[in-house]
Amino acid sequence: MVKVPKQVDHAARRAKIAEALTRLVATRGLEGVSLRHVAAEAGMSMGLVQHYFKTKDEMLLFAVERRSQVYEERLKARLEAGELPSTPQAVLRAIMIEILPMDERSRGDWLMGVAFFIRAMSDPAFAATYTEGVPQLFELFALLIRQGQEAGDVDKSADPEHEAAILWALADSQGSNIVMQHRTPEEALSTMDYYLDRLFSASAG
Repeated sequence: MVKVPKQVDHAARRAKIAEALTRLVATRGLEGVSLRHVAAEAGMSMGLVQHYFKTKDEMLLFAVERRSQVYEERLKARLEAGELPSTPQAVLRAIMIEILPMDERSRGDWLMGVAFFIRAMSDPAFAATYTEGVPQLFELFALLIRQGQEAGDVDKSADPEHEAAILWALADSQGSNIVMQHRTPEEALSTMDYYLDRLFSASAG
């Protein structure tokens, strides 16, 4: 009898390692985490982790890039399942909920982003990814705001690019306040809703 080789899901293993890194960064910070720590958290051998990632930086880069992909897939699934209205305001709000550290999972993602930003200040590879990712988010925000203008929900005089930058700055500041426990997630989301309601005020002229 010929034995059928066991199929290894390499993508799933890489994802499991990235999730382990995210959990550890949320509690220890990036500098307090080693490859050995990640291996133990993921329930894998050190050799297996190093088979996929030679360094902690490789893991961090993959984890942040995967985080963006997961955000997109989760939002798309919610839209396709009809869980939220497909209006520009509803989509922007859903994106904000994904960005803000509303629970333990998203708190880990948020702190991972902070660690990535700090590393980007000194590493060209990280800086290139950061420089590419943030403008793409700004463009998405601006596109949704233009769609709101076309639907008559956003004032025609509003500048989509400036509004996109304000939305990002608001999300960034509220996220920091949540992590530092200066505000609750509910209070931060209430502020986001306050701004979105004013932006999409159906007062287009």
